[in-house]
Amino acid sequence: MALELRQSLKLSQQLVMTPQLQQAIKLLQLSRLELVETVQQELEVNPVLEEGLDLYEDGGSAVDEPLPDSALAGNTAPGEELNRPEPEQTAEVTMDSSSALGEIDWGNYLNEYAGDQSDGGYSGSAGRDDDAPPSRLDILSVRPSLSSHLQWQLNLSRISDQGKEVGDFIIGNLDENGFLLVSPEEIRTQTGCSPAVADKMLELIREMDPAGVGAQDLRHCLLLQLSRLELGDSLAARIVSNHLNLLETRNYTGLAKATGATTAEVTAAVEIITGLNPRPGRLYSDEEPVYILPDVYVYKLGEEYVIMLNDEGLPRLRISNYYRDILDKDSSAPGETKDYVQDKLRSAMWLIKSIQQRQRTIYRVVESLLKFQRDFFEHGINKLKPMVLRDVAEDIGMHESTISRVTTNKYVHTPQGTFELKYFFNSTISTEGGDGMASESIKQRLKSIIQHEDRKRPLSDSAIAAVFSRDGIRLARRTVAKYREQLGILPSKLRRRP
Repeated sequence: MALELRQSLKLSQQLVMTPQLQQAIKLLQLSRLELVETVQQELEVNPVLEEGLDLYEDGGSAVDEPLPDSALAGNTAPGEELNRPEPEQTAEVTMDSSSALGEIDWGNYLNEYAGDQSDGGYSGSAGRDDDAPPSRLDILSVRPSLSSHLQWQLNLSRISDQGKEVGDFIIGNLDENGFLLVSPEEIRTQTGCSPAVADKMLELIREMDPAGVGAQDLRHCLLLQLSRLELGDSLAARIVSNHLNLLETRNYTGLAKATGATTAEVTAAVEIITGLNPRPGRLYSDEEPVYILPDVYVYKLGEEYVIMLNDEGLPRLRISNYYRDILDKDSSAPGETKDYVQDKLRSAMWLIKSIQQRQRTIYRVVESLLKFQRDFFEHGINKLKPMVLRDVAEDIGMHESTISRVTTNKYVHTPQGTFELKYFFNSTISTEGGDGMASESIKQRLKSIIQHEDRKRPLSDSAIAAVFSRDGIRLARRTVAKYREQLGILPSKLRRRP
């Protein structure tokens, strides 16, 4: 068979992900903190972008001002690929920055000089009323870690240099809970000290605050705390030393038989034990809490709900007029310079429009959620309806994948609390009436049932399933157990009280 070259025409359609569309999709799924970080990175690498207090200052221009035709030639707005909503359906979105410097109350930041010459010092409370809030410099502090807190106590102790070295080694081998990770033999081997010095330093650190630090395990930790309370010979200490397994299963009858005490005495001892801290080192954790900043606020004004996008902290972007002038026809800039500026200007415009499109899409999704879940906004979690991504996607004319990206790591503040947008999408639990219930509503009812149960005879998972069945809700025992574990609720045998 002979080989030959042949030309043919073929017509086909395919979806091409342009770099601009990829950027728009990426911005859509970013969380608030990630978006701010991305904008800051773009400000560093793109000279055309500027951050200002006002889009209409002399040094910059608004996004909607006309640009040279060459700047955006061959581009399509990102909203066309992401199903941009109509103007009347969207909210105006601006990237706002911090207030002007002139609005800052500098007097609240600076301590005032103490007029009283008797103390001869610098006071932050001078010239202030007793009811006035403290200065920011007065309350500024660094949260101490467990290691620094113990080091501070060690430095106040009168010990030798060798003892200080051994103490530093012990403190450095404590985990985040305050438990000792090495044995006394390893302490002696690693530091080269005598057994007497190692034991002395271990005893010294175990006498420090917080009580229970330096213990080898949970039992030892609880005993150290009981000893600090002068309860080393009490019934509680005997339970911890010899019957911790019965305590874990809340077997009060077995504890009474094993210790020879009455049920009332065992109950009192267990109350003391449960008041101890099983992880004393966590009191001085240096981990900073992570606060959630809502992307959207939903307020109720009268009978209507108002949706407000949270733009606080997001930089307001603008295009520099200096680089816009380079693209003018009368500009004497070289061709290579104009090509470079045109490329950066195109990138800047795409970033700004993509961010605006992101905000508009979030607004439309929350608007749709408010329409479907109005009973939740009015009455709370018990009225949450089952929903899937397809419901919102069909309502606003977007793809399910777009809705999934929008609702990931985005939070909304409502009259019922702050929730992730994903929270409103729940599976359906069948009921006898035919109307399904959202799984989150079932969890809330499960939590309420357990809160009102008889503590002496807590309900088992099967009994809870029977309670739901009497209310017309078909729920398997395995489902009850799964929801109970998700709520962090113990099994019935561990919830029992004498």
